[in-house]
Amino acid sequence: MSQADVTTINFTLPTSGGQSLSCTARFPTEPVRPLPGLIFLHGFKGFKDWGGFPYACQRLADADFYVVSINFTHNGVEGNGTEFTQLERFANNTHTREVREACEVIDAVAGGNLPESHLLLKGHLGLIGHSRGGGTAILAAAERPSVGAVAVWGSVSTFDRYTPQQKERWRTVGFIEIPNARTGQTMRMNASFLDDLATNQNRLDICAAAGRLLSPLLVIHGDQDLSVRPDNGARIAASASPDLTTYLPIPSTGHTFGTVHPFAGTTLAFEQVIDATEGFFLEHLLH
Repeated sequence: MSQADVTTINFTLPTSGGQSLSCTARFPTEPVRPLPGLIFLHGFKGFKDWGGFPYACQRLADADFYVVSINFTHNGVEGNGTEFTQLERFANNTHTREVREACEVIDAVAGGNLPESHLLLKGHLGLIGHSRGGGTAILAAAERPSVGAVAVWGSVSTFDRYTPQQKERWRTVGFIEIPNARTGQTMRMNASFLDDLATNQNRLDICAAAGRLLSPLLVIHGDQDLSVRPDNGARIAASASPDLTTYLPIPSTGHTFGTVHPFAGTTLAFEQVIDATEGFFLEHLLH
């Protein structure tokens, strides 16, 4: 199927927090059967149109899925943009907010509140998450048993990734500054982020949520990932049901599987990720 055979629609979804999620739907223009739904969740300092994400979503739409990618409301990007212009929102983001928003997108799919939602195969929905978005996907799936399968790419196994010294300084100052090597920006995260982690530590326990999943889980990780070490993927896989879980390390590649932003083309490793994800959802969402 060529790109011309896939329809792409940008739209928004309201959230209970009062903001709107900027979303993109991709699906075959002339589908031959009802389409299982897939929701793609980006990670930290990410956005739905980063690098190869649109390409991957396009590939999955080519394979007869209805694919929705979203920008979390506080990811720092405005609308369907690709630059971090909303740094105050970024500073006030929390994991609980992103899990809630992911659940609300799941509910929107189930409720048929998407463009051309009559094309969807009802009750057949999968989640994909990259990096921090992988942890969010697992947590949301644990809260929404209607999710039929989950695939995570380079996922974190915990959101608590900070040393006691970092946390003490963070709370003393009231914020922490995170450099963005790609843009050269310094991006602030407020202490409310730490408060959310502490208050909701049980709800935000990724490995515990993986253990509660009743749906198949595919864990993909580059074995040279320097941003999120491969042992994160191994811990997630070890925490989940062995009968439901597939762990797939990808050799000789890193956190984004050799892709960059702006997108400069696919890679062998990224094709392996997409092919494995496609096969996984075809197996588990078409039954």
